[in-house]
Amino acid sequence: MGLFGITIPEEYGGAGMSYFIYGLAMQELERGDSGLRSMASVQNSLVMYPIFRYGSEEQKKKWLPLLASGEKIGCYGLTEPDHGSDPGGMETKAEKINGGWRLNGTKMWITNGTIADVAVVWAKTEQGIRGFLVEKGTPGFTANKVKGKFSLRASDTGELVFDDCEIPEENQLPLAQGLRAPLSCLNEARYGIAWGAMGAAMACYEEALDYAKNRKQFGKPIAGFQLVQEKLVEMLNEITKGTLLNFQVGRLKDQGKAKFYHISLAKRNNVFHALQIARSARSILAANGITDEYQTIRHMMNLESVFTYEGTHDIHTLIVGESITGIGAFR
Repeated sequence: MGLFGITIPEEYGGAGMSYFIYGLAMQELERGDSGLRSMASVQNSLVMYPIFRYGSEEQKKKWLPLLASGEKIGCYGLTEPDHGSDPGGMETKAEKINGGWRLNGTKMWITNGTIADVAVVWAKTEQGIRGFLVEKGTPGFTANKVKGKFSLRASDTGELVFDDCEIPEENQLPLAQGLRAPLSCLNEARYGIAWGAMGAAMACYEEALDYAKNRKQFGKPIAGFQLVQEKLVEMLNEITKGTLLNFQVGRLKDQGKAKFYHISLAKRNNVFHALQIARSARSILAANGITDEYQTIRHMMNLESVFTYEGTHDIHTLIVGESITGIGAFR
């Protein structure tokens, strides 16, 4: 459908379109399911973007057309079992060897982890944090599926393990140096999440509204009761505000003016309210709302994950807080 590489130039197989269009696409994918948007978000923002921005011309020509067509799928290895909100504390190491690098470490909660053909992996080196492309099937690289999830069940989630995994020098992202590089990629993904959350919220609102118009109690549709109307109004109110926030951030991003704290504000606000909308919609559906006959409970469970991934609600609060006070409160 052309939903991979939306902002990547056409010369590399992408669509060459705006970030505003990218946002709308993520909104509509998550209106279906957060897991679906997660897959597209990772492919676009966390795999293709770092290769495009930090990769060599040879890496771009090799991987971007394959990733844009969907012939190859990628994943992003930053989060570790003991390092989520503090990626700078990562323990994965890359040691320089003759002709390349030797990786050792573990990455956790990796979307597309077990189906990916290539992983963008971040590791500590003697020169600081660097990025590497690790191809599926490389000796010493294994991917294990995370099982037992109640949330994002449509999404492939894996653990990446590197045990003396040797990769050639040409698989290092040459322009990626320091923690700023992986964080810039997260900023791209968080932008898509802000749009996606509104898509999930729209799906819940529309389902609750339709149900309320057709479900009758005390001789009339429950949509005719004041308390139900209040819930529906609050849903529409927050969807409208969140969508307008996305529109503005999207315009700023296309103008090259969007800052990381603008995107944190949008992700923080929109996911929080999307989760509240899902819970409110579930209450309107009552007992029917916990069954898979309706989609609201699925969105609600998915949003519980979205609330804490790609920067928890608390972390985004601190990012915005630092931007308005000038005082960092992370330590």
